Amino acid sequence: MAMAQELLKVFVSRRIPLEGFRALAEAGICTIGQWDSDEPVTRQELLKGIAGAHGLYCMLTDKIDEEILQAAGPNLKIISTLSVGFDHLSLDEIKKRGIRVGYTPDVLTAATAELTVALLLATSRRLMEAVEEVKNGGWSAWKPLWLCGFGLQESTVGIVGLGRIGLAIAERLKPFGVKRFLYTGRQPRPEPAAKVQAEYVPLNTLASQSDFIILSCSFTPDTQGMCNKDFFAKMKKTAILINSSRGAVVNQEDLYQALTTGQIAAAGMDVTVPEPLPTNHPLLSLKNCVVLPHIGSATYATRNAMSVLAANNLLAGLKGEPMPSELKM
Repeated sequence: MAMAQELLKVFVSRRIPLEGFRALAEAGICTIGQWDSDEPVTRQELLKGIAGAHGLYCMLTDKIDEEILQAAGPNLKIISTLSVGFDHLSLDEIKKRGIRVGYTPDVLTAATAELTVALLLATSRRLMEAVEEVKNGGWSAWKPLWLCGFGLQESTVGIVGLGRIGLAIAERLKPFGVKRFLYTGRQPRPEPAAKVQAEYVPLNTLASQSDFIILSCSFTPDTQGMCNKDFFAKMKKTAILINSSRGAVVNQEDLYQALTTGQIAAAGMDVTVPEPLPTNHPLLSLKNCVVLPHIGSATYATRNAMSVLAANNLLAGLKGEPMPSELKM
């Protein structure tokens, strides 16, 4: 008679949406250890929790490096991250050990694109400033030039990284009457570009010709600090920068200079370095800078879908089956 299969050990590094937890629990193939908090797991607890685990369900706030992988031991077969980004994972070390990685693209595309459009509009039409003026008594009579911003009608929008999210952003901006879409990236992407009639141009051309620049590229050594002093110097004085990719793509000191000297008009960021940004950070003192607390994918439906996909990736990895969303390394 076949032996009853031994349950595999899984560590979940945070409190996750119920649907995702239920998917793991009801699979009946694993025991679940969990850091039961809304706050990130401490390094110590992560090292403890992962010891002997076959699977890890982690967040983008968890640095999964050689030390963590050592602590896990040889059982670890699968890491499933509740994110589309994977710059928190030491992929070389993970690959060396033959560990598979699951991630959650696609399901957060629409929510992140929507939020990016909202951030662009909030920044370009000065919504935060306007709300403040209503509250502090700055609103007197109607004035022709008061709180004027920049509209999308007839504008040129430059998108750095025309991947899933970049394309979804462009598709949502098109009905606003954008005149031209420019994009740049490692190589031309004729298929998605054709959907929004976007032209592939070098980064410098995109910088100098765009009225709005949207960063939706992945974080790599090539994109690190890409938006720096030189980049801002090429931008129009009336241009606006929007970042919903990763904070480190922008040199924040250079951005502060560009915003305070009138080199560029404004910036909106859903991502920063560090996260959270200290409340006394210079950027937070500026009226022409809107900073959000990394809420790109924060809709109930999206976070639930992400948590279920991450659970299904983990379960497939534990069973040695194809994952719904596996990171090709």
